[in-house]
Amino acid sequence: MATLTEDLAAQLQGAPTSQFAQQLGISQEQSSAAISAALPLLMGALGRNASQPQGAQALFGALQKDHAGVDIGSVLGAVLGGGGQTRQADGAGILGHIFGGQQARAETGVAQATGLGQGQASQLLKMLAPIVMAYLAKRMMSGGASQPGGGAQALGGLLGQEQQQIRQQGGLGGGLLGAVLDQDGDGQLGIGDLMKLGGLFGKK
Repeated sequence: MATLTEDLAAQLQGAPTSQFAQQLGISQEQSSAAISAALPLLMGALGRNASQPQGAQALFGALQKDHAGVDIGSVLGAVLGGGGQTRQADGAGILGHIFGGQQARAETGVAQATGLGQGQASQLLKMLAPIVMAYLAKRMMSGGASQPGGGAQALGGLLGQEQQQIRQQGGLGGGLLGAVLDQDGDGQLGIGDLMKLGGLFGKK
């Protein structure tokens, strides 16, 4: 079965990838590769947040309150149109919740890993964050996990599994996740190690 990240990445193939490319002023190929690097980072970070019961509860509450019943297509439209400063499309606000103090590190990691500029990497994450939330809300609500308590627990389990799979698959997404999140002196990947993973677009 495809992971959540793979499933969402597949939904963003084609037209959405082209729209992201236009918005960021990059090629379609760069856009596709950048989305593939940034999505596992967002999903993995959410997985880490949801590994604590209160984190899972807060995230589930946000999904129910702000993102339930929101169509991914309409979020895409709001994000790409730039007109949507609704809570559903507030990428900056969502990123602040997902990464907290690690947001700048996440943006730097995506920039280094993909060859994008820092501003482009930041914009990419802000565009993807509301889409990830709408996607998760749809998954959770359609799975009948809307019971209080049980829903948060199911969400925590789902995202915990996702985070493990991202790390096991390694590659750019897993490496980036490690570089951004494992900064607590436990000897895991640092941003410097990302350079050894090699940029997506050959040597810089």
